[in-house]
Amino acid sequence: MKRCSTIFLKIAVILIGIPILALCIFWLPGFANYLNYAILISVYATAISFFFALYQALRLLSYIDKNKAFSELSVNALKYIKYCAITISIIYVVLIPFLFPIADADDAPGLVGFPIIIIFASSVIAVFAAVLQRLLQDAIDIKSDNDLTV
Repeated sequence: MKRCSTIFLKIAVILIGIPILALCIFWLPGFANYLNYAILISVYATAISFFFALYQALRLLSYIDKNKAFSELSVNALKYIKYCAITISIIYVVLIPFLFPIADADDAPGLVGFPIIIIFASSVIAVFAAVLQRLLQDAIDIKSDNDLTV
């Protein structure tokens, strides 16, 4: 049962990454003429952080498959996911001032709303990963203490 659920989660992670990769390859270069280069670079930097976080999620699922869920490797994977989420939040906080002139010229207030949603979502992911990292580290510490007392 555990193996089946991790395979399902691995497929879900891959299916999350495919549309983002397709957007970065096919859709975003077409907007290079219309977007500021700072915005274009920020979106690609976000994509790199996003794919690194997906890779860490796949590594975490492989550790679960190998019964290494309660190890420092899992804690490190969660730490990297947390750092990627924080990086995405910072990128979009810096990006918002570049979007104000575009939104003002096109009279599109929603253009500034989308980065705020991304900041909020990545902040929630960072907090969730930090909590899981802390809980996993505490469980590993308790496990090692119990192994030493027996």
